[in-house]
Amino acid sequence: MAERLEDLAAALVERALKAGATAADAMAVEGISVSIDVRGGRLEQAERAESRELGLRVLLGRRQACVASSDSRPATLAAMAERAVAMAREAPEDPWVGLADPAQLARDPDIAALELDDPAPDPAPAALEDDARRAEAAALGVAGVAQVDSASAGFGRRRLHLAASNGFAGGYARTSRSVSCVAITGSGTGMERDWASESRTFQADLPDAAEVGRLAGARAIARAGARKPPTGAFPVVYDERVAGSLIGHLLAAINGTAIVRGASWLRDGLGMQVLPAGLSLLEEPHRPRIAGSRPFDAEGLPTAPRRIVDGGILTGWTLDLATGRRLGLPSTASASRSPATPPSPSAGNVTLTPGPHDRAALLREMGTGLLVTALLGSSVNPTTGDYSRGAAGFWVERGEIAWPVNECTIAGNLRRMLAGLVPANDARAHLGQRVPSLLVEGLTIAGA
Repeated sequence: MAERLEDLAAALVERALKAGATAADAMAVEGISVSIDVRGGRLEQAERAESRELGLRVLLGRRQACVASSDSRPATLAAMAERAVAMAREAPEDPWVGLADPAQLARDPDIAALELDDPAPDPAPAALEDDARRAEAAALGVAGVAQVDSASAGFGRRRLHLAASNGFAGGYARTSRSVSCVAITGSGTGMERDWASESRTFQADLPDAAEVGRLAGARAIARAGARKPPTGAFPVVYDERVAGSLIGHLLAAINGTAIVRGASWLRDGLGMQVLPAGLSLLEEPHRPRIAGSRPFDAEGLPTAPRRIVDGGILTGWTLDLATGRRLGLPSTASASRSPATPPSPSAGNVTLTPGPHDRAALLREMGTGLLVTALLGSSVNPTTGDYSRGAAGFWVERGEIAWPVNECTIAGNLRRMLAGLVPANDARAHLGQRVPSLLVEGLTIAGA
């Protein structure tokens, strides 16, 4: 009989304490993933992966060490514990490390309410191949599409269990089902491409694969004849597909690890206005059927909704126990980890306050400027917030899309960019980051 994850995690903690650790926690993770790629109407690649990984963190006072293995034999568990304790003896002291107080731990979370694990049978590889084929055929059926670079479908199921010597024990499973397509129009130096992709926790919620392919094809042909935009200072609308990257830079700047290192352009921003007064940024870890939802964090603390930004004002950092202790603040239950690494803070699902109008109204408000639908590369200074990225999209004149754009760079400073955001109302409800299209004034565009 295969070992249960909860038994393996508990056994690792027990062996660590017997080996001399003063405290320990362990993570056991297993999963399967299946991916199918087709090209030219034929099966291009089929992959199935099954994995199990065990991770152990031990503490000797204020020293810690982590080890990981994919071998679950009892002798290996004992060796992992002994190795981790030996490594911890040689590690430098860190006054901020340590497990949660038992009173802080999550107790009986309602995991079922999150609907993270689809009860439907796992899809057969033939069903995934059919999705990929239909996506490719639909993209090729769009007039002007020259070829499909890739059409793929996939499924994954992952289970994890966390146990610790402070009494915490808990675990859950999550599933994912996806389909994607990349379409190409033109040839040679006139070749342009675009994509569409959908992923859901429950298979029944996934849009039809043919719709994904048709959208990829339509997006690709809209880019035919792309050229460089003019150079100068112009407003920019970030399409909903890429707008989340701006909020991602904000989340990175308020991450506790960046704050304790002093390596954040928002290190002095607590209690200050970082978004327009009418906008809030909410973390929502309990949204059902969303990939970023979780009942507890990687240190066993119960997750809860919080206002990261409230009416434009930054209310707090994103913290795990260690960064919180260093800053004299409580954890925000934001710890994340892999089996081989110690916890570190990471934000989950976030929602930005939407505006009253759609993207078309945002373009009309912009008048003349750039609609960005793809970002290429990145040069963002995490300490100053200076921002420069390659971009592609569409040039807009008099509020209407005029022609497609490629090979340009947009630059500005994140503090000023975020302070003047104007959101649309087109965020997709199924995403972990619900961020609508965003209008940003006064960026520098380097084009023709």
